[in-house]
Amino acid sequence: MAGTFKFELVSPERILLSDEAEEAILPGAEGQFTVLVGHAPVVSTLLPGVIHVKLATASTKGIYIDGGFVEVNPQSVTVLAEHAFIVDEADQRQLEEALGKAETALGEAKDDEALRHLTCAIDQLKGLQRKKAA
Repeated sequence: MAGTFKFELVSPERILLSDEAEEAILPGAEGQFTVLVGHAPVVSTLLPGVIHVKLATASTKGIYIDGGFVEVNPQSVTVLAEHAFIVDEADQRQLEEALGKAETALGEAKDDEALRHLTCAIDQLKGLQRKKAA
């Protein structure tokens, strides 16, 4: 299905990304899910991880979030996240800070599902650190 939808990622500090997108892959509470234009309406909790957005300009943005919420409707996707950063623009300090928060949350996790998701987020952050260091 061809077409685009409005993608917005909003944090308390600013609108991090507002653009036309063809596809978004999100770390939902029930597992990753992909949104295309015309998607059924959904409201979901998001877990820590990387959102992958394929923009209408054919570029792809990776955005790390430490959790949040998403509202999907056929014409738009709006992500609300307490802390987020664009992966390509991140520096080592941001990555270390996010990793520290994820590791702290892992130590406080109360169930297997939280452990699984936080472990995945930590793995993603460590991978991003290695990529930046290379």
